[in-house]
Amino acid sequence: MKRVFLIVLDGVGIGELPDAAAYGDEGSNSLVNTAKAVNGLALPVMESLGLGKIITIPGVEPVKQATGAYGKMAEASPGKDTITGHWEMSGIILDRPFPVYPQGFPREVLADFEQRIGCRVLGNIAASGTEIIKKLGAEHMRTGYPIVYTSADSVFQIAAHEEVILPEELYRYCRIARELLQGEHNVARVIARPFLGVPGSFARTSRRKDFSLAPPEETILDRLAQKRVRTIGVGKIDDIFSHRGLAESYHTVNNQETMGKTLELAKEPAQTEVFAFINCIDFDMVYGHRNDVAGYARALEEADAFLGQLLSSLSAEDVVIVTGDHGCDPTTPSTDHSREYVPLLVAGAQVRQEVNLGIRKTFADVSATVAEIFGITGWTRGSSFYKEIL
Repeated sequence: MKRVFLIVLDGVGIGELPDAAAYGDEGSNSLVNTAKAVNGLALPVMESLGLGKIITIPGVEPVKQATGAYGKMAEASPGKDTITGHWEMSGIILDRPFPVYPQGFPREVLADFEQRIGCRVLGNIAASGTEIIKKLGAEHMRTGYPIVYTSADSVFQIAAHEEVILPEELYRYCRIARELLQGEHNVARVIARPFLGVPGSFARTSRRKDFSLAPPEETILDRLAQKRVRTIGVGKIDDIFSHRGLAESYHTVNNQETMGKTLELAKEPAQTEVFAFINCIDFDMVYGHRNDVAGYARALEEADAFLGQLLSSLSAEDVVIVTGDHGCDPTTPSTDHSREYVPLLVAGAQVRQEVNLGIRKTFADVSATVAEIFGITGWTRGSSFYKEIL
């Protein structure tokens, strides 16, 4: 039984795209800049698969004979956010980016939201999530007003102390915002950001919840589900696709949980065809957005060790695809996503050694490859590299 494990290292890019300057991302290279900053990365498993042959990375050798296929992918859609990247992997290439609000949301949008939830809001600025609760958390606790903020990404975020606004009530506010933010204001995600603590020592909790737009077109997940392939989401895949096309979801909250669940799935007897879409969030959420270079490097090395365990657990028919959805370079002054190429590594007993997949024109090539692996006909989005790796 064929099984495909598509692993997205969220926020791991491998060099600026040609249009990076238009996004303020010249010089971004999440992998290489991190490796330089820590005097080299130890990634023996990804090295063996050919990572060092994609680009020069301190500490990662360009092995003579890679044990898998390697290359990199460009994003055809405009933008540099999580939704856009994952949707493109699933076969949806957007023709315009999701809206962003560097000056905050229009007054009419906030007025409508406030009227529907029955109270004022604080904030309405673009800000770091940890900084805005530090700045407005005490006022929020005193007034009970939720904190609304955004970032360089297309997000409407609502922060609230769990003892002031219960998480379920915060989620209700998010559903109201999701209903409002349509048409010209169709932000990619509305995000609940609960936190706890006291002024001076607030900390966000694991009860974050994303309310994403539903994909506007059929995705490879939808087509696989129609074919009765067991489609599994691990991490925040359920939120990214609004739970559509998934037979099972395991909403893990960090890389350790995600990797642990993936290993559990890999060790199950291969009794049916499986497509597992897996997101490892910590590169982005915990380290990239906070410019934590050491943490980002450590997470890469932990992911490499996990890949070693995963590859040793595979059945003969299994294929593992490792990639990213955008960059999030922790070494640049920006704390936002970066417009970058993403790495592409493919492994499995059926995958030929030393296959250079070159530069793919779109992330949608992943969807085309998955379609061919599972015998789905009529899929016209992207170009499959399945025959190249067999």
